[in-house]
Amino acid sequence: MSTSRTAAHHNDTALGDFLPGDLGWHLGMILRGHQLALTHCVGDLPGSVRGFQLLSTVVHRDPANQQALGAHLGIDRTVLTYLIDDLVEALLVERVPAPSDRRARKIIATPHGKERLKELENKVREAEAELLVGLNVEQSAQLAHLVSELSTSIHRAQPGMNPCEAMDARG
Repeated sequence: MSTSRTAAHHNDTALGDFLPGDLGWHLGMILRGHQLALTHCVGDLPGSVRGFQLLSTVVHRDPANQQALGAHLGIDRTVLTYLIDDLVEALLVERVPAPSDRRARKIIATPHGKERLKELENKVREAEAELLVGLNVEQSAQLAHLVSELSTSIHRAQPGMNPCEAMDARG
């Protein structure tokens, strides 16, 4: 079997009874539900969901500088600058010289920012558990693992892909 026929055969069997396009519809519904739940949890944070993602990334992934932070989040640098400004004003993050390049800036969480993130993560954890209420614990863990594997694979293949632009393109 040729590579393209093998891939097509794999997709036919892997997606079972899904019609072409069903996967996108299902992912869209899940994403819409997740976005609503997160907005409810973190809506009062500057930048709402993006602000939460930025604060979480700064604390848990420790990007080397502001440019690496923007690349990881897929946020345009102009938008990123305004978002950071808002989080700095709220005393959640601060800009410091990047250790690897004094001309660049590294974004770090303040003690207040770390504490606020812990509070928000607890709310988000509860909201995500509620979103997954139709699955048992094993299924939820399996879904999280599979989504992580797939998104990492896609990100490696298309590192400049901006997930926000993908959502905007959906219409």
